[in-house]
Amino acid sequence: MELHGSDTEKQVFFYERDFYILSNFSAFTLQWFGYRFDTSEAAYHWTKFNDPSMTEIRDAILLAPSAHEAFKIAERFKDVRREDWDDVKVPYMKKILRAKADQHEYVKRKLLATGDRELIENSWRDNFWGWGPNKDGKNMLGKLWMEIREEMRPKIMLCNEPKCLRECDHSKPHEETAICRRGGCCRGPGKLAYCIEVSA
Repeated sequence: MELHGSDTEKQVFFYERDFYILSNFSAFTLQWFGYRFDTSEAAYHWTKFNDPSMTEIRDAILLAPSAHEAFKIAERFKDVRREDWDDVKVPYMKKILRAKADQHEYVKRKLLATGDRELIENSWRDNFWGWGPNKDGKNMLGKLWMEIREEMRPKIMLCNEPKCLRECDHSKPHEETAICRRGGCCRGPGKLAYCIEVSA
């Protein structure tokens, strides 16, 4: 009998947790290299096979009926995946995760809602992307999400351009912030204002 998380010998809990959206198995489509994938998990495994002769493998992953099936197909053909995969898999995963957040406002909003908390892929199977069976794994997926979270946070800089303050429409405050035509926001009165530039 397998017991995980809140499971007991009499109950199995299967409803999605609030931040399941950060999992590669969550159902958020992804546009990647001109193709539409059902999940980021499928996009990740598809990227392992870059040789033109591997079209059939790529197509099978692209058309896989589930993220788990995409994983199984990639595992079946792991001996012919790109030779440099171990060197490039982390950068590719980060690009895939960033694309997921960029393409889905809900994912971005939920990611930023995690604040400064540590993000952990609590997979009991994977001690590279997750924290593994002993909770001492590398947790690379969590680390990448934290990097992306930091990159996507609003950037605050000191603005010393008077025109910035003059062009702010202070009649429309939102959370003590006023819209600025320079593309950011200005805070507070005075000759200097803090401009918040939201990263793309």
